[in-house]
Amino acid sequence: MRAIYCALLHHPVKDRAGDTVTTAVTTLDVHDIARSARTYALRGYFVVSPIEAQHALIGRILEHWESGAGRRRMPERGQALAICRPLHSLEDVCGWVREQEGQTPELWATAARPPVGKTLVGFEDGRGRLALDGPPVVLLFGTGHGLADDLLRAADVLLSPIAGRDGYNHLSVRSAAAIVFDRLLGA
Repeated sequence: MRAIYCALLHHPVKDRAGDTVTTAVTTLDVHDIARSARTYALRGYFVVSPIEAQHALIGRILEHWESGAGRRRMPERGQALAICRPLHSLEDVCGWVREQEGQTPELWATAARPPVGKTLVGFEDGRGRLALDGPPVVLLFGTGHGLADDLLRAADVLLSPIAGRDGYNHLSVRSAAAIVFDRLLGA
């Protein structure tokens, strides 16, 4: 199986009007996605924001769970957060993975509403692709109202949206990440 990472992007993402913006980091997303990523044996989880103050917040979260009071109360959460790294850009993510793995990663994006004209890859096909030899993969998740359309079009793979029952599709990113991990990597 390929080396698999994930990145939670806070930029470039869309706002309600479809404009490209930068969103704020939330503590729940940081530790909940880390727990899911660790459960499914991802090699790393990147929280991507160009804002230094957001990196300071991420640092405080990591310190709390890796060596602070959180570790003493729930050591397993510290194990999950040990795979989390704050980075400034998707380019930084690709560089970090390339340095670790010796290959440029493929970028696999997710979107509740994918742009028109991009071929979608279903989860079963994606699972099969991950089982084959190939470069490392970074699963991309967007905050706000999803990844910017330019990024979705540039991705190597665009996964099919998670379909609900009645057309409503606005999951929290931490819920979507857990579902994607399970569909691609679950037993």
